[in-house]
Amino acid sequence: MFSHTLILILITVAISLLALSNQKVLFRLIFWAPAIKEKAQYDRFISYGFVHADGAHLLFNMITLFFFGSVMEKFFRQYCFDMGFVLFYLGGLIFSILPSYLKHKNDHQWSSLGASGAVSAVLFSYILFQPWNKIYVFFIPVPAIIFAVLYIGYTIWSNQRNNSNINHSAHLWGAAYGIIATIIIEPRVVPHFLNALL
Repeated sequence: MFSHTLILILITVAISLLALSNQKVLFRLIFWAPAIKEKAQYDRFISYGFVHADGAHLLFNMITLFFFGSVMEKFFRQYCFDMGFVLFYLGGLIFSILPSYLKHKNDHQWSSLGASGAVSAVLFSYILFQPWNKIYVFFIPVPAIIFAVLYIGYTIWSNQRNNSNINHSAHLWGAAYGIIATIIIEPRVVPHFLNALL
């Protein structure tokens, strides 16, 4: 069985490298709200997740997707004729950027790119199933549930400060989507998560 996670990674790497070497491609694919509102370029709700700001941004997202996507794919592939994980991932891209779209739909100076929202969705879905498994943050092992609390706290704080080019809102809403979508698909994950915590 071929890996949907690996296919998503290969497509993302290929498109990101192309966009990094071709500004025209980059500007067509990034999330730029006025293009959606004024030109009906709705594909940008997904295409922005396949381009990245630089190699480090791409590498970090793809490594995270590789490790956690490979695990969560087994769960989601049970649904939608084996396409469950791909649809969950693409849904994460759309859902995580919606609040930013509503906030910036008339802002010609704002744009966003990167798979971080969807990757956050995959990561937080994983945390529901394995809250005490170790996540390595800069090679330091941290229990997944502790990482989740720190990550959410840092993301909310950074989003309120709004003093960087990082779209922290997408990270936050991606995490929320990962939790909500997983619970809707498999409600039994809630008692499993609570029992695991205890």
